[in-house]
Amino acid sequence: MLNLVTGATGHIGNVLVRRLLELGQRVRVFILPGEDRSALEGLEIEYAEGNVLDPESLAQAMVGVNMVYHLAGVITILPGKNDFVERVNVQGTRNVLAAARRAGVGRVIYTGSIHAFQRVPHGVLVDEAVPFDAEHAINAYDRSKALASMAVQEAVREGQDAVIACPTGVIGPHDYRLSEMGALIFDWIKTRTAMIIKGAYDFVDVRDVAEGLILAAARGRTGETYILSGQQIQVPDILKLVSDALGKPRKSICLPTGLARFFSHFAAFFSRLTHTTPRFTPYSIATLDGNSTISHAKAERELGFNPRPLRQTISDTVAWLLKNRKRFERAKE
Repeated sequence: MLNLVTGATGHIGNVLVRRLLELGQRVRVFILPGEDRSALEGLEIEYAEGNVLDPESLAQAMVGVNMVYHLAGVITILPGKNDFVERVNVQGTRNVLAAARRAGVGRVIYTGSIHAFQRVPHGVLVDEAVPFDAEHAINAYDRSKALASMAVQEAVREGQDAVIACPTGVIGPHDYRLSEMGALIFDWIKTRTAMIIKGAYDFVDVRDVAEGLILAAARGRTGETYILSGQQIQVPDILKLVSDALGKPRKSICLPTGLARFFSHFAAFFSRLTHTTPRFTPYSIATLDGNSTISHAKAERELGFNPRPLRQTISDTVAWLLKNRKRFERAKE
C-alpha cells in the first residue's frame, strides 16, 4: 500500500505521515522543490518534488500510488481577495484529482475545512447538512476551500472515488511551522500577562485529525463529507489550560470584542506593510464571535472518530513547544 501525501511538511501533514508509518504503510510525500524538510527529518519515506500547479510533476508522483491524501494548500486569515490562495487551493485540487484519476489511484482523501461551510447563525448546529458556500465566504481562504470541496464533489459525480474530511481549529504537537494557534500558545508560554479577546471556537487535536483522515480512507463513503471536530471552548479557558500545563498562572487582559474588532483593521493593514501575520484580524475575530457549535456525530458514527479531551491536547502541545523552544526563538532572530 503506497500513500501519497501532499502538504506533508505542514502540521496535519507531517503528523499524518508519522501515523501512516506507525501503521506499517509506505509513504511518498509530494513537496515543493527546495522546501524545508525538517518536519519530516528522520522518517523513512519517499520524496517527490513538484507543485500542485504543475500537472506533469503530479503525474510522476502518482506512479504506483494506491491512496492520495491531499492536504497541500495556502492558508490566510487576512481579509480581501487573494488570487494565489485560490489558484493553489482550487486549481491545485483539480490538478491532484485529475492526476489521480489518470494514474488509476483507488481513492483521494481531500482535507477540506470547516470554513468551507456556510456560516450559520448561533443556535443552528453546524454539521454536514450545512452546504459549502463560496458565494458568501468572508475571505479568500474560505472561498477557496468551498470551491475546492465542490470540485471534489463534481469529480465524484463523474465517477471518481473521493472523500472530504473537514477539521475545525487544529492544535497539537509537531507544529514545526507554528500554526496560528501554535504561535499564540507559544506567546502565552513566554509571557506572564496575555492579551486575549472574548469568543469561542471548536478545536481538535492534530493527531485525531490524522487518525480521522486514515479512518475516512478506510471507512468513508464515496462522495461523503465528514467533519472532524473536537471541543468548543472559550478563549480564556484555553489560556487556563495552558497555565495548568505550565504549572504557572497566567494573567490576562481581555479586550472587548468591539474594541478588538476596531484595532484588528489596523493590524491587518500593518501586516501587509511588514509582511507579518497579526494574531487577531477581522477574520479571526468574526470566527471567534460566530457560531462554533459543531458536530462530529457523523464521523463518530460512520468512521469511529473519537477525539481526545482538549486538556490533554493543550498539555501535550505545551510540552512539545517547551521542548522545541530554542528552535522557534532562533527562527525569530
